[in-house]
Amino acid sequence: MAIAASTPSTAVLADLLPQASTRIGARTRDLVLVAGGAALTGIAAQLSVPVPGSPVPVTGQTFAALLVGTALGARRGAAALGLYLAAGAAGLPWFAEGTSGAGMATFGYVIGFVLAAALTGALARRGADRSPLRTAGAMALGSLVIYAVGVPYLAFALDVPLARAASLGMYPYLIGDALKMALAMGALPLTWKLLGRR
Repeated sequence: MAIAASTPSTAVLADLLPQASTRIGARTRDLVLVAGGAALTGIAAQLSVPVPGSPVPVTGQTFAALLVGTALGARRGAAALGLYLAAGAAGLPWFAEGTSGAGMATFGYVIGFVLAAALTGALARRGADRSPLRTAGAMALGSLVIYAVGVPYLAFALDVPLARAASLGMYPYLIGDALKMALAMGALPLTWKLLGRR
């Protein structure tokens, strides 16, 4: 039975979880969601395949970052990816391939995850995760933000021209991004549909 009237258009998937009845409970719930989003991204980062000739592996963390932002909303999504960044920079080995620290050439992508999570979360609050085409648009914009930070950072870290950094850290990944986008296009709207909420 659809209960569309009970779910405001500004809701994200995390808002459908049971609500806490106290302020402390609500904050605890938010902290658990944030920590869970960071942990999911850290786990997804271990699904990693090296790309010959590039310091940027193919991983699940980009997809996880975009999904976390979309599912949690801008504030909690950015906080989750901010926690992921801060803990990894401090030494927790949960960046791609079990690495950590802020000195990696690929650290710009991690910074981009925070911004992308905020963007996809804000778009989800406007219903961008409820239809396949809008979901694709949100994922594409989130990916663009990640590349907009990650590629220039890679160019700086490797001391190579921006065009060379793009060939090392963007072009080889576009087909994979399209596949992830297709997965999100199916999964997110389907989740809303299965929950009977629009």
